[in-house]
Amino acid sequence: MKLTSPDFENNKMIPRKFTCEGADVNPTIIIEEIPAGTKNLALIVDDPDAPMGTWVHWVVYGIPVVSRIDEDSIPGTQGMNDFRKKDYGGPCPPSGTHRYFFKLYALDKELALGERVDKRVLEKAMHGHILDKAELIGLYKRGSRL
Repeated sequence: MKLTSPDFENNKMIPRKFTCEGADVNPTIIIEEIPAGTKNLALIVDDPDAPMGTWVHWVVYGIPVVSRIDEDSIPGTQGMNDFRKKDYGGPCPPSGTHRYFFKLYALDKELALGERVDKRVLEKAMHGHILDKAELIGLYKRGSRL
């Protein structure tokens, strides 16, 4: 599986529009080479460079098998992020340049999850059901001019 975005290249800067300093909306994600037998997709966006450990920016599951996730969209059911919201929370590093991992999972079944879903709950539910995984890494530093 392959993940790209028309908004930023892998390991390059994420435009301000998609951060806390801009419109704070999710970028467009293009999904290619989804494996046969995929029932649905899940997406986790996190920042391993956060001062207090990995910070979760977006948790989405139950995404239909699609070839793109549009900008400023809710492609599936949203779980709780570390901002304590069921929403996309864009890059907002306190200092320095951070890496933001957009991790997409192709699953062999639809997940039946309750109300209290976060990254940990989703990862546990996906265990043993991941057909493939792809990731796209974006960078951001506050004050960037992109």
